[in-house]
Amino acid sequence: MTDRQQLERAYRFAASLCHYAGQGEDFLADFWAGLCGEADLLEEFCYYMENGTFACRASVQGYTVVDVMVWQIDHFKAALDQVIPGIRDNGDKMLLMAFDTFIKMRKEPEKYVRRLRQETGTDYPDKY
Repeated sequence: MTDRQQLERAYRFAASLCHYAGQGEDFLADFWAGLCGEADLLEEFCYYMENGTFACRASVQGYTVVDVMVWQIDHFKAALDQVIPGIRDNGDKMLLMAFDTFIKMRKEPEKYVRRLRQETGTDYPDKY
């Protein structure tokens, strides 16, 4: 799948995302183990690292990491509107959390698919 050099670059990229997202070594270790445990997720991560866009080849019940990111952004809109430090201007954190959620989604697909389908944002009339 990936050669050793690309794998080392991917690890450094993950470490840098964790650093800029304010995540520590424990998070990095768990995140990296999760990526390495799923070859297609690691490929997706490497593809993003190299191209700055998503290949959308890895999926869980038809959902891709882009779907997870859009869903998370929808949930973060309230925080974005409030200009909470660390969320609005932290694309690294958004990317990292989307991949992390996608890794978890692989392990518990029903839980996360249910959330994607039921927990929508607040940007439509009469939600509440």
